[in-house]
Amino acid sequence: MSIIKNDFEKMNINKIKNAKNNKNLTMITAYDALFARLFEEIADMILVGDSLNMSFAGEEDTLSATLEQMIYHTNAVCKGAPKAFVILDMPFGTYINKDEALRNSIRVYQETRAAAIKIEGGEDRADIIKHLTSNSIAVMGHIGLMPQYVRSEGGYKVRGKSKEDEEQLIRDAIAVEKAGAFAIVIEGVKSEVAKKITQAVSIPTIGIGAGNVTDGQVLVWSDMLGFFESFKPKFVRHYLDGANLVKEAVNQYRNDVQNSSFPSKEEEY
Repeated sequence: MSIIKNDFEKMNINKIKNAKNNKNLTMITAYDALFARLFEEIADMILVGDSLNMSFAGEEDTLSATLEQMIYHTNAVCKGAPKAFVILDMPFGTYINKDEALRNSIRVYQETRAAAIKIEGGEDRADIIKHLTSNSIAVMGHIGLMPQYVRSEGGYKVRGKSKEDEEQLIRDAIAVEKAGAFAIVIEGVKSEVAKKITQAVSIPTIGIGAGNVTDGQVLVWSDMLGFFESFKPKFVRHYLDGANLVKEAVNQYRNDVQNSSFPSKEEEY
């Protein structure tokens, strides 16, 4: 445990970049102090994802998440995991142009202890990324299937199925790297294309639904731990049967209350 902790305490943006070809990086989402504390000494990075809009707020997509929500949850995560490399997922509409993006990113840095931000987009957002990194904002890119594009793209679609799309994705990754991003999330991309993207850039790629050919992986914690029951994406592996375990525990609590076995004498004052 001490080895893991010491290595983790040294984790910073340079170690993340230097992990390329040396270490597979582990990233997981967190939205509160409780789970962030559990993940702190294990994950290389914690992403406060706008996925919280779906898993916590019950919305159908991420688009209505606000910057205020993201800042609130990021502060909770940073308090629970003060040594973690925490990334705030910039919500839809907060980086529509360079000035707006910089203004909102400065607010994130001033109001939270987030180490970096994440924004979606490739060549179309490279000028924005460059403007941010030129002003001391650490940026993680995100290409491929981009949840904030769900309405304009007509749904969640796997990318890299055609030669043209493959070439576009590679151009996107190269543009994001040249703009100064320290890493790139590749989501919902054919694995053979994700491999080519990973080889085309010198910064780490973090896959989600992109095979095991990237430089690391990210999963939403409620998916990975089996709490989200509506559906299971193909790329998700359940490491815990969380929903059923919680239901069983709460059911046992109810039974103990009903039969007066809780609280016991030992649990009284």
